[in-house]
Amino acid sequence: MSQPTRTAKFVDGSILRHILVMSSTAAMGISAVFLVDLVDMFFLSFLNDVRIVSGVGFATTISFFTISIGIGLSIALGALMSRAVGAHDWTRAKRVLVNSSLVTLVVAVVMATMVLSLVTPLLALIGASGQTAEYAASYLHILVPSMPIICLNMSLSSALRAVGDAKMAMYSTLVGALVNLVFDPLLIFGVGLGIEGAAIASVLARFGAICLSAYAIFYKHKLWMPFNFVDFKQDLRPILAIATPAMLTNFATPFGNAFVTKSIANFGDSFVAGFAIIGRITPVAFGMIFALSGAVGPIIGQNYGAGMIGRLRESLTKALQFCTAYVLLVSALLFLIQDYLVEVFDMQGDAAALIHFFCTSLAVFFAFNGALFVANATFNNLGKPRLSMYFNIGKATLGTIPFVLVGAQLSGVFGVLVGQAIGSVLFALIGVFTAYRLVNRLQG
Repeated sequence: MSQPTRTAKFVDGSILRHILVMSSTAAMGISAVFLVDLVDMFFLSFLNDVRIVSGVGFATTISFFTISIGIGLSIALGALMSRAVGAHDWTRAKRVLVNSSLVTLVVAVVMATMVLSLVTPLLALIGASGQTAEYAASYLHILVPSMPIICLNMSLSSALRAVGDAKMAMYSTLVGALVNLVFDPLLIFGVGLGIEGAAIASVLARFGAICLSAYAIFYKHKLWMPFNFVDFKQDLRPILAIATPAMLTNFATPFGNAFVTKSIANFGDSFVAGFAIIGRITPVAFGMIFALSGAVGPIIGQNYGAGMIGRLRESLTKALQFCTAYVLLVSALLFLIQDYLVEVFDMQGDAAALIHFFCTSLAVFFAFNGALFVANATFNNLGKPRLSMYFNIGKATLGTIPFVLVGAQLSGVFGVLVGQAIGSVLFALIGVFTAYRLVNRLQG
């Protein structure tokens, strides 16, 4: 079989078109995954127990920590591979893929083992108790062992985006979503496994997704070379130089989210259930923005590798403009359909009030989260991953804890969400300013 033609796709052509194609294809996959998570909540709401929905909310907070490790490792692989692709160094690209994937697998196995041994104290730490905590624990004990699978799939998907094959990365997540969608009702209701059935369906989905990603990487693109320990030792330092701060960067986000969850838990399970629904609505509604960071990264990396700094700056600007326009549009849509969302998930009382508050007043603030995503992608792909680490840790601590505490004192549970939003504005503005300064310095 002939070797595939290899080109750096993003060093010419319309930057905005590249952003739209990469973001939309990635977003379809991401949104499909989170849409199925949303369907999880829909099915579980039929069990008529708010503690189950609340338990999944707590479990999601913990699983977010594990997934953040995979995201950080995939960022390192994508950044190093996209630079190699931009420089047309395909041997280097394959080395990075093999060695970074091994690092991902080892770290994920260690982290999954640690989280499994600490499920009960971790849930207590974020405010879960009683039957709600038991539901969350049963969900996590099934889901967490599959952490190495989802982390490795994230790395393979990042490699696909680095070579410009966003469609196969999308198809991988779509396959996972389809598997989950099929097995969710079958296991939750057909077999009668309830919340455990939802967790098993998610595990099966992860296996389905990685099978397609592996096919695309190793068969379609033939991005494989034999493992060499000498090469591994040489590549380990540059991989960890990006992966370590990137993992800390992404670890900071679930830390901040955990603090918010704990703060909301002080006001009761119903509010936690409402917050869990918001947590599932947000990535579906703003899937394009979640995808934007991973989409713009390879574009920045390839143009940086090719020495095209003018296109690099244009990529940053177009990504921010796109982010703002998209969030404004989706926020308006959420405002219009908020009553329908509350009715579909059969939320009442405090849970319904929290969803209404988010759709009416807070959804638009996601533009600032998106802006920081873009700034962090810029830092990671320009060889400054510590900057993204500083900003995400700062946002999760200084930009969350004091604002949430003050907000809770002033306006109760609604003040918690307002405080979180205000912190995101502050760090996003500083992050974007820093990203432009970094690009300007490169051009000299």
